[in-house]
Amino acid sequence: MNETNSRHYAPEPVSPDEAGQRLDKWLATRLPDLSRSRIKGLIEDGRVSLDGATIADPSCRVKPGQSFQVCVPPDAPAIPEAQEIALSVVHEDEDLIVIDKPPGLVVHPAPGNLDFTLVNALLAHCGESLAGIGGVRRPGIVHRLDKDTSGLLVAAKTDLAHRGLSEQFAAHTLERAYRALVWGVPSPSAGEIEGNIGRNPRDRKTMAVVAGGGKTALTRYRVVQIYAGGAVSLVECRLATGRTHQIRVHMTSIGHSLVGDKTYGRVRSGRMASFPEEARAALTTFPRQALHAFLLGFQHPTKGCTLRFESAIPPDINALIKILERV
Repeated sequence: MNETNSRHYAPEPVSPDEAGQRLDKWLATRLPDLSRSRIKGLIEDGRVSLDGATIADPSCRVKPGQSFQVCVPPDAPAIPEAQEIALSVVHEDEDLIVIDKPPGLVVHPAPGNLDFTLVNALLAHCGESLAGIGGVRRPGIVHRLDKDTSGLLVAAKTDLAHRGLSEQFAAHTLERAYRALVWGVPSPSAGEIEGNIGRNPRDRKTMAVVAGGGKTALTRYRVVQIYAGGAVSLVECRLATGRTHQIRVHMTSIGHSLVGDKTYGRVRSGRMASFPEEARAALTTFPRQALHAFLLGFQHPTKGCTLRFESAIPPDINALIKILERV
């Protein structure tokens, strides 16, 4: 919580007559420049602390004498700028555009990534007509992929398309499937992973399967291929819900984190003791989570027809697979 240009607040301690109030409500009365919804978001993002300990729950009840600290990051520009960035366009019509996103491209501006995002690229590609679709900060965006996840993503070019696509995402009626390289081989070879996903109470910058709270999440998986004597496998995951980092969190929860995942995984060096140097180096230095959104299907929001797109496994993951096939 030490980002440059962040604003820091330290309201007066909780008074006896304020005891029992929800934390977000209490902070809203002490910090009138911030809305209650903004404060709730700050708490969920791990930006409110008590005596140095991060507070996880906006609904927790305050106690007399408690002193809270609030860190507010700098805002992203209100209106992103159009920037010429090459895009791999899979499909485009007057209502929507489907992109095959490369790894390393952030979807929309946010603190730490204020420009050179997919939104900036879409504004340049689609023109100013996109600027007001779905809100000025995230024009056209109805879903997103993590920065280092590659694959298919759809964006709206009209308000009608934005509403129609958003409704399908909310109802979980789209078809979405991913391919991932994971450590080990899940057992059984096909199944479902259920578990509410919410902020990790031990690290508010990450997500976790939580015992209380969070949002329901369901991932269906199947093993596609096994490599290197079972050290790594290629898994297909299909989302029944769309939670932040869902596949990465769910696969980690059953003991099979993604290769290259610096946040939720760890290098399984013990499995590689007998591997050739090329394979050990490729696995330990793979620079991102090996996750690719290869399938996206939905109803066209204005024409009513079914659209379905597939994307080949990208070169970096494919190169790693080729190495593993030789082990």
